[in-house]
Amino acid sequence: MAANGASCEQPQKRVGAKDKLNGKSADLLLRERRQKDKEERLSLVLWRRPVTTLHYFLLETLLKLKEWTFQLWQRRGTVFLCLVLCSLFSIAYSAEGEHQQYVQYLEKKFLWCAYWVGLGILSSVGLGTGLHTFLLYLGPHIASVTLAAYECGSTDFPEPPYPDQIVCPQDGELEGTISIFSIMSKVRLEACMWGAGTAIGELPPYFMARAARQSGADPDDEDYEEFEEMLEQAEGAQDFVTRAKLGVQHMVQKVGFFGILACASIPNPLFDLAGITCGHFLVPFWTFFGATLIGKAIIKMHIQKLFVIITFSKHIVEQMVSLIGSVPKLGPSLQKPFRQYLEAQRNKLHHAGGSNENWLSWVFEKVVLVMVCYFVISIVNSMAQSYAKRLQQLRHSEEKTK
Repeated sequence: MAANGASCEQPQKRVGAKDKLNGKSADLLLRERRQKDKEERLSLVLWRRPVTTLHYFLLETLLKLKEWTFQLWQRRGTVFLCLVLCSLFSIAYSAEGEHQQYVQYLEKKFLWCAYWVGLGILSSVGLGTGLHTFLLYLGPHIASVTLAAYECGSTDFPEPPYPDQIVCPQDGELEGTISIFSIMSKVRLEACMWGAGTAIGELPPYFMARAARQSGADPDDEDYEEFEEMLEQAEGAQDFVTRAKLGVQHMVQKVGFFGILACASIPNPLFDLAGITCGHFLVPFWTFFGATLIGKAIIKMHIQKLFVIITFSKHIVEQMVSLIGSVPKLGPSLQKPFRQYLEAQRNKLHHAGGSNENWLSWVFEKVVLVMVCYFVISIVNSMAQSYAKRLQQLRHSEEKTK
């Protein structure tokens, strides 16, 4: 009897082992197929396959417009209310009366705030890539206000939106009365609006992961797939990047609000993972967005503002120029254009008219143009790859049905 029982148990163990092997091989085949599909999508870029990329980009754009139109139709009550409010604002804007001064003031403030919020969103979301608007727009703006404050001896510039050139007031204060805190107060609105825009740009990964967890569907997102793979391979992680990602994920998951606040309050390239983690583990919306907004729009922006203002303070700038001149051989030749650039900026601050541009401003403009072009190209590539993924998923679903 015992022998018969043992002989009966052995085939069952063998079948179980065979099922495990089949399961492992199926997982391996699935991962290989996903890797192959990913490599095929990544090859879809403008400089390799321009015609196909543009064709897929246009088709994906049409599909997105169709999806957004359907979503707007589902929320047609809200859309109608927004249209009514816009009509009322339009009537108030065009009608003559004493209220026009308040309308114009609100218009300037709204457009100025919307400009910086939009730049913050572009920096954070970017449809798969980010436009580094802090380095291109907000940082230079804070630097120019800092240089103007020390040169003019005052922060009494025109209220935003500023004119093309900041013109010093005629009755400037003494230079010693300018402080770092007065300059921080001058650029607080722009910095906070930009930070709020970056917080809004972190919402798509959160909503995508939350919807995927609640519905159980496979989302159309590479970052979420990497996040799931990282959770599966958490125990055997060895490289620094994976351990850093796991550290962010554990902090957000265990500490909650204050963990999200800590990750959002410092320059953190892995914060997208925090949004995916919060969505995956169904963290409440206001817990995530509130901590992100406070961290990015208040704490982090004050740190970045302080860094830029200290860097471009008058005595530090002069020390930097002197340090450039101390470099052997190349120092004096590099020091001269920097001095000319600073002198040109000082002249612009005292006169409303423009002055002769030099090669530094020309180079900066071209760098901005190149980065904006790269941003647009990245969006085209990303949307084309998104359409290619739709085709791959459709092909796989048809293979399963056969």
